[in-house]
Amino acid sequence: MPWTQVYNPTGSELVSILVAAAPVIVLLGTLGFLGWPAARAAAAGLVTALAVAIGVFGMPWRAAAAAATYGACFGLFPIGWIVLAAVFLYVLTVEAGEFDKVKASVVALSPDRRIQALLIAFCFGAFIEGAAGFGTPVAISSALLIGAGFPPLYAAGLTLIANTAPVAFGALGTPIITLAKVTGLPEMQLSAMAGRQLPLFALIVPAWMVVMMSGWRGLRGVWPAVLVCGGSFATVQFLVSNFVGPSLTDVAGGVTSLVALAALVRFWQLRETWDFAPDPDDTVSLTPQTAPAHIYSRGEIARAWVPWIILSLCVFLWGLPQFRGVLDRASERSWTVPYLDQQVRPDAAVVGGDGKPKAAEFRFNWASGTGTGIMVAAVFSAFWIGISPVRFVHLFIHTLHRLRWPLFTIAAMLAIAYTTQFSGTDVTLGLAFTRTGRLYPFFAPLLGWLGVALTGSDTSSNALFGNLQRVTAERLGLNPILICASNSTGGVMGKMIDAQSIVVATSATGQDGEEGRILRFVFWHSIALASVVGLLALVQAYLLPGMIPGP
Repeated sequence: MPWTQVYNPTGSELVSILVAAAPVIVLLGTLGFLGWPAARAAAAGLVTALAVAIGVFGMPWRAAAAAATYGACFGLFPIGWIVLAAVFLYVLTVEAGEFDKVKASVVALSPDRRIQALLIAFCFGAFIEGAAGFGTPVAISSALLIGAGFPPLYAAGLTLIANTAPVAFGALGTPIITLAKVTGLPEMQLSAMAGRQLPLFALIVPAWMVVMMSGWRGLRGVWPAVLVCGGSFATVQFLVSNFVGPSLTDVAGGVTSLVALAALVRFWQLRETWDFAPDPDDTVSLTPQTAPAHIYSRGEIARAWVPWIILSLCVFLWGLPQFRGVLDRASERSWTVPYLDQQVRPDAAVVGGDGKPKAAEFRFNWASGTGTGIMVAAVFSAFWIGISPVRFVHLFIHTLHRLRWPLFTIAAMLAIAYTTQFSGTDVTLGLAFTRTGRLYPFFAPLLGWLGVALTGSDTSSNALFGNLQRVTAERLGLNPILICASNSTGGVMGKMIDAQSIVVATSATGQDGEEGRILRFVFWHSIALASVVGLLALVQAYLLPGMIPGP
């Protein structure tokens, strides 16, 4: 007999909400304020999540243990596999000395750190997000920034902040497609609605990044680049999402913004070049433009970029549903999770839907996983840059050893997410937002933000809260297209603080043990941007309803 989730086990909504929040409080508190190592903080959060699920919410202990195991497996594959493969590819290029040439080519475009951050973290990161998603752009872009000479904290923080505006259309539109399936609402209308919110943030986020690095004075010096970068991406994002669909929105926007910004800096000269001070915690300074220390030939530069071109092609190819389907049929293995599959039922009277028991099936689609595509790129790149098979294996083992604790942490973080999801504690937290009445359009994006912060995925947040958002909107007489799309667009602002992304950024930049510092670095940026999404949704609900797409 399936166990039915209980969302108010204590009889007091306030007490139940506080208890449900305990795993998040323990995780973020120990990580961000007590400064515990991420592995230790994740273990403490997991123990708390299991104690709450079993001891308070009444989840059968076998089901709770199975949920944690299920989440840990998902953390290792596909998420951990993506991180391992991406960092390994970066290690290969550094070992062969090719990354110095890549760095020099970026500096040759512009030695200004603000321009480099826009090119790598925002433009190239948006393309990778659109093609692959699931933490891939955080791993790759932060590794590129650290290799280009950025301070580790800024390499991680800038990548996390940049990986927001594209996320709702990431992995070839998977979050929006999932939202449509969960809610039963038209996919094109949800895509169009998201495309009438996120372009504003495509304009804001590049400016936000520059101000975070160099202050308002720094923004005044590169405002044409910010406008071209954000404006080109925003324009393409709006047009494709509204008139084509969600699948190629970020891929097209990322490529367009990358080409547009590269073309601009090719012909437009800055008056002064900005760089970090020797100690990034000190004030930074503006310095006269200087030439790169070493000049490489065009042939050397082209050769050095080949691994990253191979990576882009592989990531895009592995993201295509047709190609992925072929690989799935050839390699996929799946197992139902004992004691969990069809053993947990949501309370349909509260959250809506059909109340069917939740499926729990682990799919080991090793060939079609994005990490496998990156590893294929690594193999071809090793051949291209002359890494011997023996050295290839040695570097892979070294990278795996270096990432052992980050991989454990990712597994523990996903174990927490799956435990809260199957125990229903996340719904208890979500229901608190539904008590806000006419202000709900402001809080709907914050519910999505919470979902991403808990699960690490905009897709998972949409699957988790999408139907709840629709039911609440209909009960309050609000437009469900606006409210459900806002779950996804608000959710993207939680991407920069979810534990999974923090650990991925930490691993890629070699800052093991500094997860709390990175979390503190980006936390208030996440809150501020999510609140702006809420204000936008509130305005669209009551003042500009014409912005909501109709049938």
